[in-house]
Amino acid sequence: MIGDRSAKTCARLWGRIPEEYRQGRSFSDFWKSYRPVFEEDPTHRQVGKSSGEMAHVERFFGRLRQKLARYVRRTRAASESEWMLHLTTKLFVEWYNEAVT
Repeated sequence: MIGDRSAKTCARLWGRIPEEYRQGRSFSDFWKSYRPVFEEDPTHRQVGKSSGEMAHVERFFGRLRQKLARYVRRTRAASESEWMLHLTTKLFVEWYNEAVT
């Protein structure tokens, strides 16, 4: 889900994740807009970076910013449309999943 860090964007993302995956453990940082989305979910925990549970997520986003300049700076390599941003992100995720496994 591409968007800001609001509860609305978080809820949209969580709603698009298949039910089988939502039954597994999930983690997020202490961002206050995430609390309303996950407060009823027993499999979700909010953790700090020092816990180590967020390391793989931070590594993924670091790699995303490194490989796709459009996520680093708006004035350079900005997408013409949101569709193109979604497409390049999808291609990156597919590449990343193949490279990591």
